[in-house]
Amino acid sequence: MADKEIHHYRLTGLSCTNCSAKFEKNVQAIEGVSAAKVNYGAAKLTVTGHVSVAELEQAGAFDKIKVRPEQDTNSDTTHRQTSFWRDNRSQLIAVVLIILAFISQWCIGEPHFLMPVLFVMAILVGGYALFIEGFKDLIKFEFSMATLMTIAIIGATLIGDFAEGAVVVILFAISEMLEGYAAERARQSISTLVNVAPKVATIRRNELEQTIAVQDIRINDIMIIKPGQKIAMDGVVIKGDSTVNQAAITGESLPVDKRISDEVFAGTLNETGYLEVQVTKLASDTTLAKIIQLVESAQGERAPAQAFVDKFAKIYTPFIILLATLIIIVPPLFFGGDWQRWFYQGLSVLVVGCPCSLVISTPVSIVSAIANAARHGVLIKGGIYLEEIGKLQAIAFDKTGTLTEGKPTVTDFVVVDERYNETDLLQKISVLESYAQHPLASAIVEENQRRGINIIQTSIENFQSITGRGVRGDILGTTYFIGSATLFSSNSKITTIAQAFHDQSKTVIYFGTSEQVLAVIAMQDTVRQMSQQTIQELQSLGIQETVMLTGDNQATANQIAKEVGVSSVKANLMPADKLQEIQNLQATFGRVAMIGDGVNDAPALAVATVGIAMGVVGTDIALETADVTLMGDDLSKLPFLIRLSRSTLRTIKQNITFSLVLKVIALLLVIPGWLTLWIAILADMGATIIVTLNGIRLLRVK
Repeated sequence: MADKEIHHYRLTGLSCTNCSAKFEKNVQAIEGVSAAKVNYGAAKLTVTGHVSVAELEQAGAFDKIKVRPEQDTNSDTTHRQTSFWRDNRSQLIAVVLIILAFISQWCIGEPHFLMPVLFVMAILVGGYALFIEGFKDLIKFEFSMATLMTIAIIGATLIGDFAEGAVVVILFAISEMLEGYAAERARQSISTLVNVAPKVATIRRNELEQTIAVQDIRINDIMIIKPGQKIAMDGVVIKGDSTVNQAAITGESLPVDKRISDEVFAGTLNETGYLEVQVTKLASDTTLAKIIQLVESAQGERAPAQAFVDKFAKIYTPFIILLATLIIIVPPLFFGGDWQRWFYQGLSVLVVGCPCSLVISTPVSIVSAIANAARHGVLIKGGIYLEEIGKLQAIAFDKTGTLTEGKPTVTDFVVVDERYNETDLLQKISVLESYAQHPLASAIVEENQRRGINIIQTSIENFQSITGRGVRGDILGTTYFIGSATLFSSNSKITTIAQAFHDQSKTVIYFGTSEQVLAVIAMQDTVRQMSQQTIQELQSLGIQETVMLTGDNQATANQIAKEVGVSSVKANLMPADKLQEIQNLQATFGRVAMIGDGVNDAPALAVATVGIAMGVVGTDIALETADVTLMGDDLSKLPFLIRLSRSTLRTIKQNITFSLVLKVIALLLVIPGWLTLWIAILADMGATIIVTLNGIRLLRVK
């Protein structure tokens, strides 16, 4: 049904959280709309029902909000092309009138009718939109910032303080404009993600090349990607090889080699070679699209600190109005105070008590931090997880695929019979293993490729896989075997070599003929390059416990644990055992994070305070199950994440404290009667600007 249709829109001009809430309420009141949700952090509107763009813009006219459908890629900059004069002409005219009023005061002197007339004109022109909203809210008994400012400015005019009333109008407009600019600056990191993937791609269909919009590309289409072009869709390389810069997705600074069968992702840059890529996902399902959806969703969720501030503001604003009323009434009635003087003081309290800086203090910090993390290849699903990360006391790591690479790598190659040449043996091994399918064979082939050893152009005859033991084949008339020790007769020398490798928890493979072993190959799941350094940095940051949880045997677990430097290790664990270990850690340390691959570690990830998944370059399961995803499988991002979280918590506390202290100091000026509208608006505007800029600093955390 039409009233159940969900539509998404992008917003420009959304200046503050209060404006966001009011806009959402206005949209919900439109006939034909059954539900509406504004995501302030992402500047995005979701509407359930039927409504026109014109109706939406009318609902946001109070804040000059412009609306465009999310899928409307042709109008990205339409609303940004309006001139500064057109957007701010009322305020600019008001500034000119104020300047003329001060000039007339200086040239003609007081009293003179021209000066107050110019100030009143400035108030009416510059504050017209503010007054309209203020009166609407007052009628509804909604005590918004517009309500407070409207009462204060009109009150100042009534008691003859025209100059102060006019300047309050302009300074409030400047404050709103700067707040909107700062919020937009915090959103830019995500808006650049939205535009990072090209809107069109060259596709080959039925042997015919054509350039079409990404929305029209189908799964299994073949993309043609030339050097220097951005990749438009997720897919698999079917022809060519190149290096691809994946920084937009994983945060990796160095390009990654791509060959046949390798995955590529929308929004990444093909640098050096020609590629043909078979499309595997629709435009709405690409890794980049999911990242954008997750980050925008995270920016829309309220963190605990933000939820607290919002609740506090609902109590705080009525309190300020009550306080201002008491200041106006009590001194004149009970202490013989001057009515005009205390009326003026009450108006100043309304202005300085405006909760703008308090309300904006938290969301701008959360939005900036989440955007910064996404830009560095770390996806955080919400402000609650961002806050919890900074409070962690213990971190548990899965071993395979987390602390280690998750695949076997050749560590040693020993030639047993010195009469044989190492390169010659490696060539034969490569030929034989190129026919095999098991992971150990792939590891040997990769090692030989790394050494630059080419497979000799000789076919293998009588190739045979020996179940559970290895493979055999004839090369140039000689039968060779590669596999476990059971393929060969016992030899004390070989046994000694193998035992040394077994003591190091390495897997041993033998190569030779039916008569003798010619070479011994040792393999091991190698530790990630950054694992040890990451553990050290986490410990230096005050993480009390780093523990490795693995299903592997105790000897192998101890070897890896010693190499990376974790505090403790638990081996031979099933998924349910890992969950129990996380619960035990929580009982001891309170807040605990679990880092795993997002598949077999799902129970432990779910029960941890924060579940962090290795992204496996954006696998769907990692994106969906974890609270945080490391897109590039880069453990070195963990210390950055903790520093970012702690900086965010510190910034939020600074902003809230600064806002409240500044307001308390200004309010205390009421006692000696020193509080003026000038001081009030400067205190309020200054606090708003400072807390906003302080929050934006989180975009720069390295």
